Amino acid sequence: MALSLHGDPAGLMPGLLPPSLDWEIRSERASSMGRAGRRVEAALAALRSFEGVPEAREPLLREAADAVWSYFVQREMMGFRRHDDAVETYGIPAEVLRRVGC
Repeated sequence: MALSLHGDPAGLMPGLLPPSLDWEIRSERASSMGRAGRRVEAALAALRSFEGVPEAREPLLREAADAVWSYFVQREMMGFRRHDDAVETYGIPAEVLRRVGC
């Protein structure tokens, strides 16, 4: 029997994995999402607090866009297709969203 995870938004098919392994995978996914969210928070905080010349702001904008893009990809891999709640929660500015392609 071939194992296929397509169509299962959580990435796991009930009953195929032992409960302890299922718990371990879900725990790691939650930890990974937390790390990605903290990266978004840190990048956006650095961008918001920048007070230098506009040209020097570019690397901060690039880092924020990269962090947000990575976070969105990770959310999508976990089955979350809409990001409106994340945009609101983190206060992601339009200039970052444009870089991400939103």
